[in-house]
Amino acid sequence: MIQSLQASLVYEDHGKEIRACDAIDLEIRPGEFVGILGPSGSGKSSLLYLLSGLKNPTFGAVLFEGRDLGQMADDERSRLRMEAFGFVFQQPYLLGYLSALENVMLADPSRNLRQRALELLDLLGLSEKTGRLPHELSGGERQRVCVARALASRPRVIFADEPTAALDHANGVQVVQLLDAHRGDGALVMVTHDPTMLEGSDRIVHLAEGTIHGEETRQM
Repeated sequence: MIQSLQASLVYEDHGKEIRACDAIDLEIRPGEFVGILGPSGSGKSSLLYLLSGLKNPTFGAVLFEGRDLGQMADDERSRLRMEAFGFVFQQPYLLGYLSALENVMLADPSRNLRQRALELLDLLGLSEKTGRLPHELSGGERQRVCVARALASRPRVIFADEPTAALDHANGVQVVQLLDAHRGDGALVMVTHDPTMLEGSDRIVHLAEGTIHGEETRQM
C-alpha cells in the first residue's frame, strides 16, 4: 500500500545538515496497525510526514499504491490526503467556532458526512455533546472528536502522531483503542514514544537518529 524507498528528509539548521530521516525502507500493508516507536528527536514525526505526503523526501521516494507522492502536484496530493488518509495529531486541532459535529464533518467538505459523524460521535461516547464548541469539551473529549474526524471518511490509512501525549494514561489508551476498533479495513500508522500504547499493534518499527533500528512483529 505505502512504500518508503530509501527515503530521506534533510534540512539545514544554522548551516548544519540535519538528517531527520535517513534512507528509510519501509512498507505499510493494507489493514495493519504499525507503531513507530522511538525517543524524542528520533525522526518519528518526520517519517510519518513522509509516509503521508505532508512532506516530500529530499532523496528517495514514497509510493502510495505504486504512485510516487513526491511527483504529484500539490492539489493532487492534497486531494489524495482528503480522500484516502485520516490524521490525528498530538494536540486536538479543532475550529473553535464550530461544534463537535461540524468539526467531524470537515473530514471531507465535499461529501455529506452528517449521519456518519453522528454515528461515530455516538460510538465514541459523545452523543450528548455533538453541539458543544471545543472550549466546552475536556481534553480527552476534544481528542475523541479528532478521532471521529479521522475516521469519518473511512480512510485507507490513518496517521496518528503522538495522539496520546497530551492525555493521561487511561484516556490515552482509550483513544488508541477507539482508533483501532473503528478503523474498519484501514491501516493505522501511529507514532509514539510510549510502548504501552502499542499493545494492540501488529508491528512495531524502532526508530533512532533517523534510521530504523529493527522491527518487531506483535500479532498478525
